[in-house]
Amino acid sequence: MHGRFPGGASATIAADAAKITVTPAQILVGGSLCMVMTLAALAWPHVSSVLLLSLQVGFLAVVAWRLLTVLVLLRPIGPPTSYSPPAHLPRYSIVVALYDEAAILPQLVNRLARIDYPTELLDGYLALEAHDRATISAAEALTLPDWLHVLVVPPGVPTTKPRALNHALSIVRGELLTIYDAEDDPDPLQLREAAARFAAEDGDLVCLQAPLRIRRLDKSRDASPFLDRQFAAEYAALFEITLPAMARMGLPFPLGGTSNHFRVSALRALGGWDAWNVTEDADLGFRIWRRGWRLDVLSRPTYETPPGDLAHWLPQRTRWLKGYMQTLATHTRSASGMGWRGWGAMAMTLGAGLASAALHALSVAWLGAFLLMTLMTGRLLATPWLGLSILLCGTAAALLSTAIGARRAGTPYGPRDMLAAPFYWSLLSLAFAHAFVRLIAEPHRWDKTAHRPDVAREESAQFLEPLVTDAGRAAA
Repeated sequence: MHGRFPGGASATIAADAAKITVTPAQILVGGSLCMVMTLAALAWPHVSSVLLLSLQVGFLAVVAWRLLTVLVLLRPIGPPTSYSPPAHLPRYSIVVALYDEAAILPQLVNRLARIDYPTELLDGYLALEAHDRATISAAEALTLPDWLHVLVVPPGVPTTKPRALNHALSIVRGELLTIYDAEDDPDPLQLREAAARFAAEDGDLVCLQAPLRIRRLDKSRDASPFLDRQFAAEYAALFEITLPAMARMGLPFPLGGTSNHFRVSALRALGGWDAWNVTEDADLGFRIWRRGWRLDVLSRPTYETPPGDLAHWLPQRTRWLKGYMQTLATHTRSASGMGWRGWGAMAMTLGAGLASAALHALSVAWLGAFLLMTLMTGRLLATPWLGLSILLCGTAAALLSTAIGARRAGTPYGPRDMLAAPFYWSLLSLAFAHAFVRLIAEPHRWDKTAHRPDVAREESAQFLEPLVTDAGRAAA
């Protein structure tokens, strides 16, 4: 793994690299490139054809990439490896950064209490913002497990989740660490699996990503069937197909925002998370790679709820796409430590994700206009067969990957969902445009996703009762 660095030297990107969104050099190079291409296309018409062909070749590469991940993951490589638990389990730290989450705290604490790991080896923290008095009061109203503590993050800037995580990182006592989100429901045996994997692997493996699966227990609350089903299938394609395939190929990948398991010593050596990057998880995956370390995936999942209707989905997706832009901007400042495999992985994840989001709505509109004009004129118009073929192949590859991922995750995804998928993808273009504007106007603003308890009605009473010391205060 270290062989990709010239002379064995390691390379890092500063832990606060996203504080500067783009450098003057990046602005100069990017602006000059756009201007030259625009002027060349206006002066010489054939340049436009070359640019269009280049774009089509790029999307053919994305199609091939999607098919490759499916083939890599489905190719048998022998019986699965059985990882025995270490003779002495390490101390494990759990950190949950929370803001404005008073309502969901009882559900979260109950789920954390179910974790199957020796309690004397657990070291947990609810990292709360100092000005978030409602959540602090709600936490103090609960009887927490002995190993779980309230940690108030001192005031400061930026007011982001990664800043709170970095404060917790400075005091945790575990050898291993994982982070969870407010709505998470992790598999109780997830920590044991991660501990066994770290014990069995060499020190180059410093991070394990658990699969994230989307479900909604209480379908009467904030349900948006179209967005919920598409969001769940999208997660399935990412966490059941793409990331496991990249791990099998030994490539870096953007981490999910939760259920990352780390060696604490390595995480501290990296400087923790970039507090200025609104997708600190995506950035950290590639900083790990630059340092010469490896990432892999776990099998035991963490369940999450979908964001809900468009008013909640759009800010979350805007933040993700804005963070992808931040991460690309910071990592393209230096080539040291990436290598062609690192650049390829970044291009096929962050780059392809941004490009696809930017062009989805245009592609759907172009195809719709083509079909409408054909129906209106009663004859087949002049057809750009190459572009149409690439568009259809890309759609087929995306649906194939999503369908297989959904089946592995147990997520419903049928023909109706496939027919509706292009309309969901078109919404990504709305989020992309919003993210681009926000990157310029408010690059470090954290668009928080609202969370509410997701407990089936018949379970809610018994679910909350054991840990609540004052039912009135908890309800408030």
